[in-house]
Amino acid sequence: MYKQEQIKPYEGEGDKGKLVEEMFDNIAPTYDTLNHHLSWDIDKGWRRKAIGLLQRHHPEKMLDIATGTGDFAILAAKTLHPQQLIGADISEGMMEIGRKKVEKENLQDIISFKKEDCLHLSFPDETFDAVTAAFGIRNFQNLDQGLKEMCRVLKKGGHLSIVELTHPVKFPMKQLFRIYSHTVLPIYGKLISKDQSAYSYLTATIEAFPQGETMMEVLKKAGFEKAEFKRLTFGICTMYFATK
Repeated sequence: MYKQEQIKPYEGEGDKGKLVEEMFDNIAPTYDTLNHHLSWDIDKGWRRKAIGLLQRHHPEKMLDIATGTGDFAILAAKTLHPQQLIGADISEGMMEIGRKKVEKENLQDIISFKKEDCLHLSFPDETFDAVTAAFGIRNFQNLDQGLKEMCRVLKKGGHLSIVELTHPVKFPMKQLFRIYSHTVLPIYGKLISKDQSAYSYLTATIEAFPQGETMMEVLKKAGFEKAEFKRLTFGICTMYFATK
């Protein structure tokens, strides 16, 4: 078991999956505003880089895991022009906002949303050319099982592209990020979303989540043949790319 799997929102009473679903339903209306403000919009650039890794592979059928309000899915559809992209998430509240954004962008013929338990996906083996995930796998209550499912639904030779928030490892960004994540992030999160617990939980999972070389081993254990990573913005975010 990885450390972040033991961290639950709302004092940790009950099943982590259900608590995470409740948390994201609660913060859905303010999630986009907070995400962009708290990262000074740098998160948009991180997504672009992760999608850029898939450009030369021309995926036609894609799955975006923990799609949330659909930002990653929308950017992927506009950049990669797949025939079909399914956004999967546990939170209907988040996906409802995503559906409105997709309609506004006139992408409903390409992007659809589906409520899924990411540890037990409903799709057959080898369904997708590419699977993506932005800032979501940290919330899995079983990381190994979630990654195995991503690998299972990928076609042989298919690609997984992930961006995830990570804790910087070098001075002075390590120290600065700790101060920021323990003070500014939960306070601002409470002001905007009225849910301080959610943003304290997010900080705790960032610090506990396996990263870098450790994640390479985790990805290979899940069934991926090749895996690589790159730290972005002084290590605040890490990009992972794996091939089945």
